[in-house]
Amino acid sequence: MLRQLAVGPRTRHQLATKLADKDIPNDAAKSVLDRMTEVGLIDDEAFAHMFVRSQVDSRGLAPMALRHELRKKGVSDDLISLAVGEVEPDDQRATAQALVDKKLRTMHGLERVVQTRRLAGLLARKGYPAGLSYEVIREAIDALPPGASL
Repeated sequence: MLRQLAVGPRTRHQLATKLADKDIPNDAAKSVLDRMTEVGLIDDEAFAHMFVRSQVDSRGLAPMALRHELRKKGVSDDLISLAVGEVEPDDQRATAQALVDKKLRTMHGLERVVQTRRLAGLLARKGYPAGLSYEVIREAIDALPPGASL
């Protein structure tokens, strides 16, 4: 179990799953997990905050995708709301713009409708709401120099 924590922070749920996979009795696993939580080796709240910061910075995930990922890791809805609540709308928009700008540089020569569809798919996979996505995409494509898209 300490090896799991040495690789990186884990949630209580993730560690409980690992213990169950190794056929550790539930009462023994609960006791170990309780002690690890007590001494600060397991902290789902700190994990959620760290996860949100790192995934926004490295992958550009939006709150919806962050919620989904944290749920899969067994973080409670209350802790998810606290952590995801740190993502400011302006930061979300700026991240979406950066993703679109980066991808748009590789899409020269494609028709506007193709660019829009591909960019919308990218932002949808990252969890951005459709309204924000299309607004950012439209602004980015409109800002292209004439002839940059067909």
